[in-house]
Amino acid sequence: MLSKLVAEFGELPVSQKVLLVAAGVGSIAMLSAGGYLVKKRIDNTPPKQWRKAGELAELYVYPIKSCAPVVMQQIDCADLGPQRNFLRDRIFMVTNADGKFVTARMKPKLVLVQPRFDERYETMFLTAPGMPELRVDVRTLAAGPSEGGETIRSTVWGEQVPTVDCGNEVARWFSRYLLDKEDGYRLRYYPLTYTSRQRNGGDTGSLQDETSYMLFNESSVADLNRRLENKVTVLQFRPNFTVRGPEPYAEDRWRWVRIGEVVFRMEKPCLRCVFTTIDPTSGVFHPDKEPLRTLKQYRQLPSCGESPAFGIHLGLRRAGEIKLGDPVYFA
Repeated sequence: MLSKLVAEFGELPVSQKVLLVAAGVGSIAMLSAGGYLVKKRIDNTPPKQWRKAGELAELYVYPIKSCAPVVMQQIDCADLGPQRNFLRDRIFMVTNADGKFVTARMKPKLVLVQPRFDERYETMFLTAPGMPELRVDVRTLAAGPSEGGETIRSTVWGEQVPTVDCGNEVARWFSRYLLDKEDGYRLRYYPLTYTSRQRNGGDTGSLQDETSYMLFNESSVADLNRRLENKVTVLQFRPNFTVRGPEPYAEDRWRWVRIGEVVFRMEKPCLRCVFTTIDPTSGVFHPDKEPLRTLKQYRQLPSCGESPAFGIHLGLRRAGEIKLGDPVYFA
């Protein structure tokens, strides 16, 4: 290809031909890069016209990956996800001794671990069936590794992330609860205030599966329940935001979402797996794999393969505070 381009410049010395070709190739590359940046800026520019969808009905933060949520009245929206001081979404995760993440897909009893925070959102307390209450000083963990310690690499969905180990007492608590042993599992904390993840263009946050925020439509689960013998709740699907007002599955068509003055871009549908078959009140898998089996009968979208879509993943584009009852808009 290069030799053909050089030949186009006729009687010029070969060295000048090469320089002219190189300049042309460089210009094309610069134009392509410029076009990409312009497109990216346009894609991330919020619309000016909005339509009201409903209101924010429920608000959840999940401090520990796969564990129960903290129900909130208001939160701050940051790049890592919903937060209130040191209460942050999916900022902790259980790992094995090698640092590989452990979820309720492997240990469904994790959904029964219930976090709560003190009024300053600096200290976390954990309870679980048959276990004493455990105290975790999150403020100290956020300050970084203890003296003589260091940041430890942990693995979540194949990505290496920096973490801080929460100590032997916490490790024994989780190991006893999940393994009936004195060791085997650890609790790790993500210490950064920005994402180190490459998944989903930097919208994945700290330790989340896909993005930092997931929105769910209340009427979508109502429509699903009309098809089920054993009804499910919104918590079976672990959203951050539940919206009241839109028709079932209206969120499939939303490209942008605004809650109050906080703006999100819809990144992708939320694809559902076996996690949805864990009862959040018992920590037991449904014997007939419901509601996943029913969802597969009518919620397999053409672009999403065999996994049914239910809810949407969001990427934050304008930060701020939101609270229950805030109007929800879409574009």
